[in-house]
Amino acid sequence: MSEPTVADTRRLHSKPQDLTDAYGPPSNFLEIDVYDPQTVGVGRTRYTTYEVRMRTNLPIFKLKDSCVRRRYSDFEWLKNELERDSKIVVPPLPGKALKRLLPFRGDEGIFEESFIEERRVGLEQFINRIAGHPLAQNERCLHMFLQEEGIDRNYIPGKVRH
Repeated sequence: MSEPTVADTRRLHSKPQDLTDAYGPPSNFLEIDVYDPQTVGVGRTRYTTYEVRMRTNLPIFKLKDSCVRRRYSDFEWLKNELERDSKIVVPPLPGKALKRLLPFRGDEGIFEESFIEERRVGLEQFINRIAGHPLAQNERCLHMFLQEEGIDRNYIPGKVRH
């Protein structure tokens, strides 16, 4: 009769943590904030832009700290590019709010502060979910969206080489 096997419950020997480990920068981080909404233009040319700030130490990104201004249609462009060219499942954007575009409303419609804040939160969740995906981090369109002042809609899709 063979002896019953006993699970090895000894602890792994770990290195004691020092102050540099405890309070130093995290090994890999990617932080993206969408903030400071600003509505510009008048009448039918009126729209809202958002500041998109990225901080990272991931080697795939050329800039470690970048800040660009984007509007909702830019987020739509990124979503469409990723759906067309990448193998990842792209999360949904916050809704288009078509009812808020109807004339003769008693409020500011899509320029109402509460709506802008709700959309800002949704856009921040969207971009963080996308940028946190390892396959999306290789896509040229994501790098352009996060790090370049303007978006070249005639760019050649592809992967980023690092």
